[in-house]
Amino acid sequence: MGASLPYIVINLKAYYPEGVGESAERIAKSASRIQEESGISFVVCPMAQDILRVSKYTETWGQDADPVEPGARTGSITLEGIHSAGARGVLINHAECQRRVPEIEFLVNRSKSLGMSQCICTKTSEESKEMARFHPEFIAIEPPALIGGDISVTTADPEIVRRSVTSVKGVAGGVKVLCGAGVKNGEDLRTALELGTEGVLLASGIVKAKDPEKAMRDLISRI
Repeated sequence: MGASLPYIVINLKAYYPEGVGESAERIAKSASRIQEESGISFVVCPMAQDILRVSKYTETWGQDADPVEPGARTGSITLEGIHSAGARGVLINHAECQRRVPEIEFLVNRSKSLGMSQCICTKTSEESKEMARFHPEFIAIEPPALIGGDISVTTADPEIVRRSVTSVKGVAGGVKVLCGAGVKNGEDLRTALELGTEGVLLASGIVKAKDPEKAMRDLISRI
């Protein structure tokens, strides 16, 4: 992913109606507009059916992919499929869609072969260190208990962020570290950067906001 720091990765999850169809497209348009004005890198992660429409406006990643090769696999979502729809990266091992280690390795290696970015989500600093050996482009530390909550990981557990950054960089210095879970506002992003990350991964703080564009602008207001 050739873009400038920090990275704001917005996971639309399966929120309905806020994160699908026309709503997903509006969020992507807002992200594109703010990126053009600020130079800050935005990524939107829609459901598979919305990748094509979202990717017209902003950097787009899939929320997941099945760890399988293309072929007679009815119902599967392959990396090749989302890449052809416009995805230039993929989230792997989100707390709501966890994968076994061999599956993670498969998805990282195959996405690299397609020229896609990879962001492995982790729950602990120890897991962050383990995943760093696969040399993904990004690792996002997200304690599951804080996901979707009102308190950011940067406030509730800043040490897990610091430890993850140190652990990951000690194994693979080129891996970019993000943090997520409860991230919502400019103070959260500012603190995340002070803790050594290159950005944040967030969802409900933007997707479920009354005014998603206003929420995005607030997020970058302190950097």
